[in-house]
Amino acid sequence: MESFRNRLDKNRIPKHVAVIMDGNGRWAEKHGRARVFGHENGVESVRSVVEGAGEIGIKHLTLYAFSTENWERPKPEVEALMELLVHAIDNESELLMKNNVRLTTIGDLSKMPLKVKERLDRCIRFLNNNTGLNLILALSYSSKWEIINAVKNIVNETIDGNVKLEMINDKLFEKYLNTAETPDPELLIRTSGEFRISNFLLWQIAYSELYFTEKLWPDFRKEDLFEAIFDFQNRERRFGKTSEQLTM
Repeated sequence: MESFRNRLDKNRIPKHVAVIMDGNGRWAEKHGRARVFGHENGVESVRSVVEGAGEIGIKHLTLYAFSTENWERPKPEVEALMELLVHAIDNESELLMKNNVRLTTIGDLSKMPLKVKERLDRCIRFLNNNTGLNLILALSYSSKWEIINAVKNIVNETIDGNVKLEMINDKLFEKYLNTAETPDPELLIRTSGEFRISNFLLWQIAYSELYFTEKLWPDFRKEDLFEAIFDFQNRERRFGKTSEQLTM
């Protein structure tokens, strides 16, 4: 069967794709292993999807790697995830450099272990001058936290006299979000067959196309990414308008 990559309209590749990487635990259970086994195998999916995104010219790829709610998981699993994150950063840095990938993060990194933050900072600096895909890791992230944090910052700016009430609109608000330097995602993908947003980029996905697949994350590869984008390209995006208005 012909690859979905060959069927894509190269002029309509989304600039920003976001992914909720779900299903690692269930994948591990299917294989009779501990949940961390699923997370370990999910790293190969990350590698494949990052490679595929770069191949077709996606500019920004946001991966929901660890939510604020994930801190409530059993302590051994959280510790294993943090160790896996450190290991993945160390192992993937050279490949990311080779593929001209830049790394950025969103989320409340103050809660991350010092070892993780140090490795992240080092990797971000190492890849800082790359000009290809911007890989964005959402770590200790929740959209509610991000929005509340933005409100607090705007209130402080208002108290200091830097922001006036009449200045506050959606454009100004977006400047206080973690994603201020990034366009909103045109496409949000969620794996594992769940139909939830899970507190992810709630403001930014107001007009994103949503794509859900039954595949568990460790089975997801770049061909699945291409299929999702092919589906995206065959949708009509109206942004509140009618079909007739789009053709005028």
